[in-house]
Amino acid sequence: MIDALLHPVLEPGSVRDRIDPRPVSSSETAFAGMVWDVQRERVDLGEAGCVTREFVKHPGAVAVLALDDHERIVMIQQYRHPVGAYEWELPAGLLDQPGEDPALAAARELAEEVDLRAERWDVLIDYFSSPGGLDEALRVYVARGLSAVPEGERHTRDAEEHGMPTGWVSLDDAHDAVLAGRLHNPSACISILAAHASRARDWATLRPADSPWPEHPAYR
Repeated sequence: MIDALLHPVLEPGSVRDRIDPRPVSSSETAFAGMVWDVQRERVDLGEAGCVTREFVKHPGAVAVLALDDHERIVMIQQYRHPVGAYEWELPAGLLDQPGEDPALAAARELAEEVDLRAERWDVLIDYFSSPGGLDEALRVYVARGLSAVPEGERHTRDAEEHGMPTGWVSLDDAHDAVLAGRLHNPSACISILAAHASRARDWATLRPADSPWPEHPAYR
């Protein structure tokens, strides 16, 4: 048995990330891109000294796990060039409109990408996509009480979204696909696992759509 003194035993409920940005003595744009930039910053880590770090500046994003009355979720298949793959994903989009409520952004993406509206919105989970290399914070909503966007109001999709396949998948089948290694998109995998676990608790883990989101700098 490993001695418990090697690592302290944490109290139940005490495991929580702490938002505590360290002082930055210098900051510059190392690379200006078409969608996002690479930032170079000198960071004071206290006793550990000062270090220089480069990371992608990202506006953040929202994703939607839209669940129908038969416990099926709607998914889209989209080409992602950096990984050269057609991924099955959830409807999602950037928070690139300053001041926009993230729940309203999620509703917009649901309508634009899969022609759906929802009566009920709840927060499923929040996460950082890749905190060692970019500052993206992402919030996932569960959308229920679904209905179709009227045909005359539907969004015209282009680029990678043009003609993309869509489909309904049972939450159980999607969960099996994640565990079998058939799905790889982070928002899809994280959301499906979280939704499957939340359903087992009768959705008691869901939070109101307007819950605080201090992990995203724009919503602190």
